[in-house]
Amino acid sequence: MKKEEKTLALAELEKLYPNARPALVYSTPYELLVAVILSAQCTDERVNKITSVLFKNYNTPEKMLSLSVEELSQLIFSCGLYRSKAEHILSASRDILERFGGEVPSTIKDLKSLAGVGQKTANVVYSVAFDGAAIAVDTHVFRVSNRLGLAKGKTPKEVETGLNKAIPKKDWSKAHHWLIYHGRRVCSARKPDCENCTLARVCDYAKKNKK
Repeated sequence: MKKEEKTLALAELEKLYPNARPALVYSTPYELLVAVILSAQCTDERVNKITSVLFKNYNTPEKMLSLSVEELSQLIFSCGLYRSKAEHILSASRDILERFGGEVPSTIKDLKSLAGVGQKTANVVYSVAFDGAAIAVDTHVFRVSNRLGLAKGKTPKEVETGLNKAIPKKDWSKAHHWLIYHGRRVCSARKPDCENCTLARVCDYAKKNKK
């Protein structure tokens, strides 16, 4: 994708999804952190069902740590990978209390220092909860970026680096949501709807597979 095509693609994405925002339901940075950890290989819809119950009684690090790994696993069972997610949530909660005075840290470096928190989770929390400039590369962002040619890479880190170069920093957080929306609504994993995609004229994948 040429530089001018990238500019056109970003303008079209902004036009398509001007009100794009996170699908996860949360009310505090801590709730967002827990929800993002739960969202690994799980739909946001499923996570929201789990947290609507979980957060009624366990919406702070202190309250969460009143649970054992087994008890938390039972509460989050339907999201998959529940044992490791329970361990990560409890470990991160302990870190937040012991190292950050009970408050979720507001920098990517400190977020990544929490147990079980990787680059994607840190970027989401930093961007959404603290209005920081970051692009979290989930499966949708990875797929759409590679197909479009906006940023190509074999790993999420490579795609993140490419997107940081291709997108103005002021738009990083918004672009993250634009790409997720497009991946969910048009550029699906199994069958991208190239015929009805307004980005097809500048998309590497669409041009290559044009009938």
